[in-house]
Amino acid sequence: MDNAATTRVDDEVVKAMLPYFTGKYGNASSLHSFGTEARDAIEKSREMVASLIGAEREEIIFTAGGTESDNIAIKGTAFREGKGHIITCQIEHPAVMNTCRYLEKKGFDVTYLPVDEYGLVNPGDVEDAIRDDTILITIMHANNEIGTIEPADEISRIARGRGVVFHTDAVQTVGKIPVDVKKMGVDMLSLSSHKIYGPKGVGALYIKKGTKVEPIIHGGGHERGLRPSTENVPGIVGLGKACEIAGKRMESDVRRLTDMRDRLIKGVLEIEESYL
Repeated sequence: MDNAATTRVDDEVVKAMLPYFTGKYGNASSLHSFGTEARDAIEKSREMVASLIGAEREEIIFTAGGTESDNIAIKGTAFREGKGHIITCQIEHPAVMNTCRYLEKKGFDVTYLPVDEYGLVNPGDVEDAIRDDTILITIMHANNEIGTIEPADEISRIARGRGVVFHTDAVQTVGKIPVDVKKMGVDMLSLSSHKIYGPKGVGALYIKKGTKVEPIIHGGGHERGLRPSTENVPGIVGLGKACEIAGKRMESDVRRLTDMRDRLIKGVLEIEESYL
């Protein structure tokens, strides 16, 4: 099975979610006890997500998944500016690639940077591509097909130096390797629950304090007005629990998976006329 595509929901995550389908089913916007109970669960989960990536609780916005997080980050920045230039790369996930293509149709200029034979973006190419009207750089943290980890910290340093907002899609790295938004220096970061043994249909977007994003959908004031809709409390609780578990197990999981990888490579190379 391909655990980079999705994961089985952890038993502990299911256990944490179940009460919010039945007895604790309140609307988090309600002022009665059922509502405040749901609100408390959301805020506890927000703290768990923030803790995993080194963020502040108020910098976490809950979404319907990685794709929605990417859309809020990219379109929200573009709509705030109204026009301008965006930098991305040629091997982005469709959630980023197709969002950029949509914005091109709306009059934005997009540069799609090439990658080398390993799928790496050259930070120098990023710097060379920045123009006076560049409003956003969006480069994934790790590629969903080949696993290449991009030099996000170096790209972030370049973006900061030129006063450009930097967003990274970290759906494939959060919960699997250490991710610290403060050390990376990113302005926005997308993550998804179902990649880390949480439920499908829920994700989060880190937005650094002071980073301005325009809402792309409108309704109530949920999630600082950036993701209006009655909150998916069971899903959010599941994401929070998945993040908590990932933080505790990450070191041992990395050792276990590295050993499995090495054994697989060794075994394949021992087969006659095999190549990697």
